Amino acid sequence: MSYYFAIVGTQDNPLFEHEFGSSKQGGDGMSRFSEQARHMNQFIVHSSLDIVEEVQWGTGQMYLKCIDKFFNNYVSCFITGGNIKFLLLHQPTTPVSTASSRSSTSIAANPTSPQTEEAIKSFFIEVYENWVKTIMSPFYRVNMEVSSPTFRQRVAAAGRKYL
Repeated sequence: MSYYFAIVGTQDNPLFEHEFGSSKQGGDGMSRFSEQARHMNQFIVHSSLDIVEEVQWGTGQMYLKCIDKFFNNYVSCFITGGNIKFLLLHQPTTPVSTASSRSSTSIAANPTSPQTEEAIKSFFIEVYENWVKTIMSPFYRVNMEVSSPTFRQRVAAAGRKYL
């Protein structure tokens, strides 16, 4: 499965982006987005922001689960208390059919299964903990792009650990 992770600020501006692949079940951690899909990732994630804003006021949860689907791409969301949005675009390695979604428990085979949702939630929680540590810096300003190599390494480590 390929992943594109983005943090979007309160003014719908991108604060952080990271692309990676699955490290579970024999994955090598490299994303498998096609060149054309790679260019569309930002647009897909940004287009789901309207849905995020509708869903966020209907629930008191920070983790909104899978909120949008675009062809074979799924978008999951986590919202911080400061209205910063963590968006994860995930693309299964094979097209999801109704038969495989019922019978397979593989994270890569079924992007909406409870196991996948739990893995994505754990990823978001770990990234959120690192996010809080990053924005506590006295040099950080609200809606400023995060360029810390340490933060990028920790996001990549969380991806390897859970996804």
